[in-house]
Amino acid sequence: MSISPVQSRCMDCGHTFDFHPLTTRCPKCGSEWLEAQYDYDLVRDRWLRQLADRPFNLWRYHELLPVQHTPPPIDLGAGGTPLLRGVHLTQMLKLPHLFIKDERQSPTSSFKDRQAAVTIAALQESGLTELVVASTGNVAIAYSAFAARAGIKLWAFLTSLVPQEKMREVAIYGTQVVKVTASYDEAKQIAVEFARQRGLYIDRGARSIPTVESMKTLAFEISEQLTRQHPEARYGGLPWRAPDWYLQAVSGGLGPIGVAKGFRELYRMGFIDRMPKLGIVQAEGCSPMVRAWEQGKAQADPIPRPRTHITTLATGNPGRSYTLLYDYVREHGGTFVAVSDAEAFRAMHMLAKMEGLSMEPAAAVAFAGLIKLVRQGVIQPHETVVVNCSGHTMPIESHILGERWARHVVVARRQEQDEAQETAPLGAPQEGLLAALSSIATERYPRILIVDDHEPARILLRRILQSLGDYTILEASDGYQALEIAQQDPPDLIILDLMMPGLDGFSVLDSLKSHPATAHIPVIVVTAKTLTQEEQRRLRRMARLMYKGEFLSDEFFEEIRRLLDQAR
Repeated sequence: MSISPVQSRCMDCGHTFDFHPLTTRCPKCGSEWLEAQYDYDLVRDRWLRQLADRPFNLWRYHELLPVQHTPPPIDLGAGGTPLLRGVHLTQMLKLPHLFIKDERQSPTSSFKDRQAAVTIAALQESGLTELVVASTGNVAIAYSAFAARAGIKLWAFLTSLVPQEKMREVAIYGTQVVKVTASYDEAKQIAVEFARQRGLYIDRGARSIPTVESMKTLAFEISEQLTRQHPEARYGGLPWRAPDWYLQAVSGGLGPIGVAKGFRELYRMGFIDRMPKLGIVQAEGCSPMVRAWEQGKAQADPIPRPRTHITTLATGNPGRSYTLLYDYVREHGGTFVAVSDAEAFRAMHMLAKMEGLSMEPAAAVAFAGLIKLVRQGVIQPHETVVVNCSGHTMPIESHILGERWARHVVVARRQEQDEAQETAPLGAPQEGLLAALSSIATERYPRILIVDDHEPARILLRRILQSLGDYTILEASDGYQALEIAQQDPPDLIILDLMMPGLDGFSVLDSLKSHPATAHIPVIVVTAKTLTQEEQRRLRRMARLMYKGEFLSDEFFEEIRRLLDQAR
């Protein structure tokens, strides 16, 4: 449990207000760029007294995370990954203080599990039940796992360049995959418009407080682990040790933005006595940050058509994220560097053969950048370097998912979009994107109302229904709320708990059947109560009766489909 309320601070106007995960803009100026603030003096005292006795995972730092109840019930074991000392690579580079943060050992094998763990926990506490993300792969995989555990329906918009193995891994969790034939930046635009039309929350990357805060835990863990690696080294008598360099391959830049904030907070609390330099590594075929850095520019020009085979790093427009990293590197040191796909692939083979670390190409980009910076003399032999090693996934075989596990959206070519836009009203959304989105946004999904006063039962039913197909899930926690929803906008099916305080299931059924607008709605009554023969006869005249514990039976699945088919 957090020891003090989290505050949101606007990065543009400085206005401060109470944090809420669904408040995405500054109420004073409208800016989407917010950051979290805490009572750092209080946290410092608490950590000095208690941290040593806590489990080594990201929730050990809960006082500096925007989640009320920690660890949350959805915890899958994120964080607490090893910091490995380099062995043969250390000798090859003559870099004796080289460490590898092995994020492959996270629940879905990437550091994005930290992001999903904190963000999904915060959103679940706010009552959110449906979420949209745009991703180049690993974010969608991580969010899919944690959303499944939280009972949150996830829509993942993936560019068609994402490897099929990653797409299938997203789909296996029950996520609705939308494959977009376009660049990642265009896929993001479609996802934003889809979320706007349906009134859904969309993950906003570096503009999201829970997302940025999650990445701080990398800085916290690294500093603690380095101190354990060098117990004799206590810089200025301070309790933890910071590296000289932190290196990471980046796409949009979220990871190092959060890591930088973590080191800033450690420095502010007196746990470290200096700020590390950042090594930001990009693939040459999509390196807008590196180009801007080399030109001395604080803003990056977008790359509309990335040219790299490493698709998980193909974000052509980093936006303000680059500016934040640019400011950090100017103040505390570091650099931006690009490597070719071939250099990344060579590093990938090298790390597997020399260190026993098999990784995906995106992670190898960071090590290719390390090799280049050491050879250029930018990184010195005496310096302590930590490299983020993230991403090693097992492929989901295609036959496991069957057919129709993804939707396909095709975006018109740029020339076709420009021609259509010439005749559109000023300020209208891009016609090509809207046309592509229409293939999924106009679908009407069967509406199912779950009525149960017990929240865990509603979550279980919701998740079961989401795994069965595409449904719009409504929920009511009592009979009165159920009747109000049913009369305002009648659902296609109602799943009704029998025993509820106030207005029980019998009374809800009587009311539904007595009104012409709701009498036709099929109802499945679920109960754990032992019913008399008279009660059973009464219910079966009006509804389909099933007992709790039968939710996972084929009969339950078939009954839902049969009733929905009849209602059409």
